[in-house]
This record gives sequence, structure tokens and C-alpha cells, in this order.
Amino acid sequence: MEAIIYTTNTGSTAQYAKMLAEQTGLSVFSMEDAKSEVEEGSEIIYLGWIMAAQVKGYKTAAKKYKIRAVCAVGMEKTGTRTEEIRKKTFVPAEVPLFTLQGNFNVKKLHGFYRLMMSMMVKMVTKQLVAKTDRTQRENEMLEIMLQGGENVRKENLAEVLDWYKREQML
Repeated sequence: MEAIIYTTNTGSTAQYAKMLAEQTGLSVFSMEDAKSEVEEGSEIIYLGWIMAAQVKGYKTAAKKYKIRAVCAVGMEKTGTRTEEIRKKTFVPAEVPLFTLQGNFNVKKLHGFYRLMMSMMVKMVTKQLVAKTDRTQRENEMLEIMLQGGENVRKENLAEVLDWYKREQML
């Protein structure tokens, strides 16, 4: 593999990309910088943020690079919703897909995404507060929406790093 390339909105994906680079020794580039720094067809690990169960920037990256693994950063717990995200983003079955829980702060979102997420948070929060038999997952989501959350953690990359080490042995 030649590089880690990422697309970020609030900074969580960039944080994970830099942590992954530290652990692997690979160079790390934002998608914008990669256009001039990473040769077309290079083998990469791609990191993007999740919006409506799709990994932002994946389609663009897949046209230009050989993606060896995808890390999708979103609000939900690390390791969840993988198959839904794979299906909606059209990540091939042979490409490993890892989901990572990122930070959540609506105020860090930009433009349209901030407006849309603010409306979604109001709607979902209202529904969850009114619900008397919430699941553990719903309680966690409610807490994140009401309080925000700093969830970028090195340990969330464990599965990605295990995969990377196995790949290096081949």
C-alpha cells in the first residue's frame, strides 16, 4: 500500500487517518492534496465520513485509486452497520470495510450538512425522549445527540491495524 487518503467534514476522519498513518508508517493525504501527491492507480486505504449510510468521497477515490480497505467514520459504535454502508456505498465484497465511531458536534458541521443534521437531531431527539422502552443503542444515540461526543480513539482502529498487519505478511 502506498498511502492513506481521507475526506473529512468535522475532523474525526482526519484524526483517524493521522492515527492510522502513525501506526502503519504510510503517508496520509486529504483527498484534495492527494490529487497532486498520489499517483493515479496507487493502492490506498480510504477513510471517509458517513452521511445517510454512504461513505463520502468513496466513489471519487475508487475511480482514481485501487482501494484496498475503507474506513467509514460516523456517529454509531465502531463495527456497526457495516453491511448497510457497504451496500449503499457500493464497496465490493472483497474490499474490507471498517466502521469507526467519530466525534459528534453539530456546530462543527458546515453549510447544508449542519442545517440538515440540526433538523434530524431535533426530530430524533423528540422521538427518543418520548419513547419509554428505549434500547441500549437508542439510549446511546440520544446521549450523543443531546451532549455531543468525543469518540475518536486509538483502540477503535484495532481491527483495521490487525487487517493491515496480516496484509503486510502476504
